[in-house]
Amino acid sequence: MHRVALFLLALPLAADDGTWLFNQFPAETVKQKYNFGVSPGFLDNLRLASVRVAGGSGAFVSPNGLLLTNQHLITGCLSKLSDSQHDFIKDGFYAPTREGELACPGLEASVLIAMEDVTKQVKAAAKDNTPAAQALQQRNAAIARIEQECASKLHDRCSVVKLFSGGRYDLYQYKTYSDLRLVFAPENDLAFFGRTRDSITYLRYGLDIAVLRAYENGKPAETTHFLKWSRESVKEDDVVFSAGNPAPTLRSATSAQLTFYRDTQLPLTVSRLQARIKTLGDFAAQNPKSRDAVESVLSGVLAGYKASAGLLIGLRDDRLVARKTNFEGKIRRAVLADSKLGADANKVWDDVSNAYKNWTPYEKPYQIIEDQPAPGSALFRAAREIVRGSAPDSSYPAAANEALEIALVAEYLEELKNLGDKEAPVKTILNGKSPMEAAEAAVKSTDAMLRLAMLLEEPARRLHKKHDDIIGSLETSAAEKIAQYRFKLFGASDYPDATGTPRVKFGVVKGYIDRAGVAMPAKSSFGGLYYRNGNQGPYQVPQRWVDAKGSLNLSEALDFVSTCDIGGGDPGSPAVNRAGELVGITFDGNLESLPDVYLYSDEQARAVHVSVDGIFEALKKVYKATTLLEELGARPR
Repeated sequence: MHRVALFLLALPLAADDGTWLFNQFPAETVKQKYNFGVSPGFLDNLRLASVRVAGGSGAFVSPNGLLLTNQHLITGCLSKLSDSQHDFIKDGFYAPTREGELACPGLEASVLIAMEDVTKQVKAAAKDNTPAAQALQQRNAAIARIEQECASKLHDRCSVVKLFSGGRYDLYQYKTYSDLRLVFAPENDLAFFGRTRDSITYLRYGLDIAVLRAYENGKPAETTHFLKWSRESVKEDDVVFSAGNPAPTLRSATSAQLTFYRDTQLPLTVSRLQARIKTLGDFAAQNPKSRDAVESVLSGVLAGYKASAGLLIGLRDDRLVARKTNFEGKIRRAVLADSKLGADANKVWDDVSNAYKNWTPYEKPYQIIEDQPAPGSALFRAAREIVRGSAPDSSYPAAANEALEIALVAEYLEELKNLGDKEAPVKTILNGKSPMEAAEAAVKSTDAMLRLAMLLEEPARRLHKKHDDIIGSLETSAAEKIAQYRFKLFGASDYPDATGTPRVKFGVVKGYIDRAGVAMPAKSSFGGLYYRNGNQGPYQVPQRWVDAKGSLNLSEALDFVSTCDIGGGDPGSPAVNRAGELVGITFDGNLESLPDVYLYSDEQARAVHVSVDGIFEALKKVYKATTLLEELGARPR
């Protein structure tokens, strides 16, 4: 074991990485690095003030149930509350009195109020020599029993969370608020300033916030744990802490997996989406009256392209894969040196490598036929859902723009034609027609589109099964084994992959040099909001912002970035300072943060937050929300 200890000494955490458990926070690391002692009380208040809401995060910011989150998380509520007289997505909303607050149908917020280690109870349900499938059933039965017993006592939600891929199980107990009412939301043009073109980027100029209020028994909830508004502006190099619900990460992915994503999967995805973007651009140029229809499709395609391209650029940085390979090598040597793990355990990395080599020739037909067919085509997507029984026949829509659908389906049929009959019945699909002629026939006839989806169903299912057989099940089991090895070796000194459950992160407010070599400041200002791209198109501010420009401090910070290790599910999460006071609300990450799903680096990856300074400036001078500011306890600096 002495040899293992030596290996572990060589495995330092990278910078400020970590989606840490609240009951396993590296307080000593923070103390050594930032000379700040994180107390249990600090973490408890942050946890009890933080919520999961609308698939993202948020935080209580007053003792009377005020909850701060992102506007983009509650657009469903805004849409439901809008009517022929009010468009709350376009125009925003503000209720200066509690009587004016509007209930958001179906929206809930949950707070993690207690955690308990139930690993022994779960693992005791299955003996060591029990067959894997049976052991899984027994553990699941034990988990269901634990959750049911907890829920009956708590009269609220309880959930057993699988950590370190089964190395540990924690019982999470939640308090749920099921009556949430809308207090404030800005116009979508401010919350989503720059639209898809600026998403996953920085510099940003978004006011992506929303304020709700939690009610209990018809009265504002008494939320004794809440985050006070910071009295001091956040500065570069300040330490910040963030609490959210990050989506699952893949940090147990092997170097072989990253190589496959870099060399095979992502280049294909990016190439296909680039082709769609060109098709849409050409169509818009030839059909100026269809620009709105094109923009609607383009926003989704562009979002997918930016995400995939960001991952690919990150993985093409040799330093990232080298770090993963180096780290993986050290873990493998540590596994070999542990007599309880040894050579058999070490085989998992070789098994994964061989599986991905075997799968590589099938990735292209798998993407085109099964995983990502006909990008942008609403009609083909609807036809496939009907063929697969996940939607009724009556759900098939009329084409929003027939000519645009024909162009998208024609491009897809060209892809199928290039694959050839070996993977799909292309000759039967085209039936002597060109891809354009066949696309026109499919778009103009519901039966023809359903026939296309039906003809592709058998090859799609075959490829799906092949994917599961070669890498699907192995990918899952390998990730579980590697995570369990890490847990056995590192224990509480490591953090588990994110699971969509509450975590706490730490970092510093810090600018960076982006991939183009441009220095990105730690903060963006209101001045940039007004001058971004000439205030045209998706950068146009609403009229009330035009009118308020003269009263605003244009040098005031609107957004800022930090090195907090965030991911999907973290939007809406609060950022607090050393005093536990609110300094910002997370709403995005930059492009360089995308590869963090595999391996974190703080060199360029940043979380993007709306600054409380910017929120104050906007609420006071643009929205005249004096009552709300008073309840928040916000004061000018």
